[in-house]
Amino acid sequence: MSDLAIQNITYLPGVGPKRADLFRDELKIVSYEDLLYYFPYKYVDRSKLYTIREVNAKLPYIQVKGKITVLKTIGEGRQSRLSVMFSDGTGTIELVWFKGNKHIKESLKTDAEYIVFGKPSAFNGQINIMHPEMDQVKEGEVKIASGLQAFYNTTEKMKRQYLNSKAIQKLQQNIFSSFKGMVPETLPARILERYKLLKLHDALSTIHFPADSQTLEKAQFRLKFEELLYIQLNILRIRNQRNRKIKGHHFEKVGDFLNTFYTDKLPFELTNAQKRVIKEIRRDMGSGIQMNRLLQGDVGSGKTLVALMVMLIALDNTFQASIMAPTEILATQHFETIIEMLEGLNVKVALLTGSTKKKERTRIDQELQSGELQILIGTHALIEDRVKFKNLGLTVIDEQHRFGVAQRARLWKKNYQPPHVLVMTATPIPRTLAMTIYGDLDVSVIDELPPGRKPIETAHYFHNRRNNLNKFIKGELDKGRQVYVVYPLIEESEKMDFKNLAEGYEYMQRVFPEYKVSMVHGKMRPAEKDQAMQEFASMRSQILVSTTVIEVGVNVPNASVMVIESAERFGLSQLHQLRGRVGRGADQSFCILMTSYKLSDGTRKRMEIMTRTTDGFEIAEADMKLRGPGDLEGTQQSGLPFSLKIANLGKDGQILQFARQVAEAILDDDPLLEKQENFILNKQLKKLAREKMNWSMIS
Repeated sequence: MSDLAIQNITYLPGVGPKRADLFRDELKIVSYEDLLYYFPYKYVDRSKLYTIREVNAKLPYIQVKGKITVLKTIGEGRQSRLSVMFSDGTGTIELVWFKGNKHIKESLKTDAEYIVFGKPSAFNGQINIMHPEMDQVKEGEVKIASGLQAFYNTTEKMKRQYLNSKAIQKLQQNIFSSFKGMVPETLPARILERYKLLKLHDALSTIHFPADSQTLEKAQFRLKFEELLYIQLNILRIRNQRNRKIKGHHFEKVGDFLNTFYTDKLPFELTNAQKRVIKEIRRDMGSGIQMNRLLQGDVGSGKTLVALMVMLIALDNTFQASIMAPTEILATQHFETIIEMLEGLNVKVALLTGSTKKKERTRIDQELQSGELQILIGTHALIEDRVKFKNLGLTVIDEQHRFGVAQRARLWKKNYQPPHVLVMTATPIPRTLAMTIYGDLDVSVIDELPPGRKPIETAHYFHNRRNNLNKFIKGELDKGRQVYVVYPLIEESEKMDFKNLAEGYEYMQRVFPEYKVSMVHGKMRPAEKDQAMQEFASMRSQILVSTTVIEVGVNVPNASVMVIESAERFGLSQLHQLRGRVGRGADQSFCILMTSYKLSDGTRKRMEIMTRTTDGFEIAEADMKLRGPGDLEGTQQSGLPFSLKIANLGKDGQILQFARQVAEAILDDDPLLEKQENFILNKQLKKLAREKMNWSMIS
């Protein structure tokens, strides 16, 4: 493949400097290989030839064979269009072009026969096709275009330079015509033979020019498998190397700190899931190898309690521990929760954030270096160079997806030997995504809620049921409960969103005059935000109108109602996160999803899933199938740590599982890929590393 990788696309017949610049700027395609791996997004069956009499506007794509009867330009200048009447003897359709009229008009002949291909639509009772493909039928030729036609995504800029889908397919053809021989193989022969995979040359040729759907499936499987295999090889090799090279602090004992807490301070009986997870973590920390474990647990499942108990094990072994959280609100909540839980135990805990006063910072720095300070909780401030531990043995990273790899790695350097690392997330991660993004971590799951928690009842209301909603809210408030009302906030329309939020705030004040309403949004100063949150947390206000800033880091057990306005503007995982702000006490809690009546099929599906289940993992799986893996953690693209050209984690879970099993078998036999039979695998992994696919360690 190396020749194709260094062949500049400028020199491919049909490209040239101007088009090469477009490919680079619009699609990041610079070489023959880049273009070959730019795969179609769909295929259309061109094996059927319709008569014009059969054509209607509901058909997706059609092709007909006939002749031009009328050819004329209508209008002038930029407003002009080319109109062609086309007949096959059974009827007539209109073919219309709004761009390139002059060039197209000159190329068409009224006495020639054509095959027309395109998407039919109806206008003023006449069937027409906008910008169809026209292929002249050569004399004596009876064969029509057949098989599956590939369609490629292009941009408006490219289309203006006539680089449409058909043009890209022609360029793919030019690559195979100009490249002599076979595309070099990227998988060992034994893997191809054992799993009956197509050769790379055949797979690439088929993916662009499939003869039929069966061969296309084989080509897609081969390319998806290879893509996922190399990701798994890389992830698993990193984990193996770390386990061999990076020693971990050996936590030999469980002592007074944990035993006293467990006997005297534990607020409730641990769930079986919590007990199982603590055993897994204890086993890691006692193995002599550095722990890197991901702890997944739905909102309210008791992850903080697990984190505290394993931190106490670190203290029992004379080490310090830390928790890093993404926001001051969440860090403060952890601090207050842990201080309350440890009351009466002789454990020194401190909070370090960007708001910590200078005098307090100096005290923390001194006590941290002397070892007097045992647990430090904070935000990004923990990774600053001035923060030096005497003996950091365990670091817990909460809502880890909000920190970059480099930020997390800086915690490693806080000790002469890297600490054990426990990363936690309340965002349930689908199995396929966890195996890929977090494939080098061991994974623990808390899949039970603590005793006494009642499942949250979720309902979907249209805006015309506002009066019913207000009566329901009034009933909950009269019982002494509290209510969240959340509005969406999308960066592109902050003004509109803020207006909605402000109007919602005024509306709630007007409808519930006997209750205090607070408001929180991201544009407020931290002190104002904290004051509003404290008012709500201490029950001095009963209704909190907010943007999604309350998604993480608010624990108000008395809040029993979550109203999510314009719920259609949220993804499933974020709706689930917001719902998790209630249901934290013993009372029955409710989540109301408010939407307009006009909803897309996808939105209706999301609302149906939310009202049907409270299982975060089921929701995460559904979310990935509906929206793809790139947007699972809120309104921003969380982004994968690599780019997938053909595999789809939402749909290709079985192929991923298969690729992982193959990768594990290869590395079990040859951990460093040093054997001659794995030469191709090693070479390809190095090539991918040079291309800077960001497969770096997660923690």
